Amino acid sequence: MVDFYPQKQQLAKLQEDVSVLFDATDIAGLEKRAEVLREEQNAEDFWQDQERARKNTAELASCERKIKHFYDVKKRVDDTVELVNLVEEMQEESEVENVLKEVSDITELVNQLSIDALLKGNYDANNAILTLHAGAGGTEAQDWAEMLFRMYTRYAERQGYKVTVLDMLDGEEAGLKSVTFMVAGENAYGYLHAEMGVHRLVRISPFDANKRRHTSFASLEVMPEITDDAEIEINPDDLKVDTYRSSGAGGQHINKTSSAVRITHLPTGIVVACQNERSQIQNRETAMKMLIGKLTELKERERLEEAQALKGEVKKIEWGSQIRSYVFCPYTLVKDHRTGYENSNITAVMDGEIQDFIIEYLKKS
Repeated sequence: MVDFYPQKQQLAKLQEDVSVLFDATDIAGLEKRAEVLREEQNAEDFWQDQERARKNTAELASCERKIKHFYDVKKRVDDTVELVNLVEEMQEESEVENVLKEVSDITELVNQLSIDALLKGNYDANNAILTLHAGAGGTEAQDWAEMLFRMYTRYAERQGYKVTVLDMLDGEEAGLKSVTFMVAGENAYGYLHAEMGVHRLVRISPFDANKRRHTSFASLEVMPEITDDAEIEINPDDLKVDTYRSSGAGGQHINKTSSAVRITHLPTGIVVACQNERSQIQNRETAMKMLIGKLTELKERERLEEAQALKGEVKKIEWGSQIRSYVFCPYTLVKDHRTGYENSNITAVMDGEIQDFIIEYLKKS
């Protein structure tokens, strides 16, 4: 006998969740914003300002994508409810396996929609720019920085994001002293800003002939890519711009010309560098985006700290504090110190399976 009572209860809960998510994801607001953007496109002079037209088109596409995704999920939940009722009524035992798979799949979709609803920051939808720095400890720490770079590259691949290396400084014997890279995709910054901080490694060092256990550290900075932010004003007199020859791959041209650019923001001491592009002009433009992103992140940090002070909370926001430990020996465990979330499958984590850590952080932040 075909009986889908548990699945019906589950689907009823999913329908309730979708109704709540309509408000949580502000679908009504997105629909109104999309209508405004379409009206702007109907103006006779719309295409005369190419930059404004580009921003309008990109924002409208983002709004429409989110709206369509929500209604696609809602329709699929409703269709699954009808499918379950029909198969149960017809007692089609041959369809039971298909029904159970559909219920499982739609549950995952609604769960993902719930996770996306957690991303409400001003820049959460933006691309992310990440910078890894090896801590003290020479080759051991530099190797750890390279391991983390691989972990985030694999994570980005799992998420369907694109990774572009902007600046890289190799270690003296192995690994990386530092690397800056762009992760491009929907909500890249919203997810990856959860990873900002110090990452701690405990393992038997492959560089120690005596096979002793070592502890190494690497820090990760995460900032949003800002394409336009009127709130960030940069005085050209506050910038020190240096050019130098790129050290990365790229053939004879990239190594024979001073195309790499390093920009220092004198008031804050923030330094950004880019050597990925072939021309100095392109590298400077990318470096300026990185600087604006860092200044934006700094401004957001100050805003949050001020909000905490106004609330009268004693707890200090520790930006850059140790957030996670990766233990390879004497046991295997990855533990997030902010949420308490753990995973003993360290091989999977180092292969980019870190989304559960990110989600736990987003739920509690």
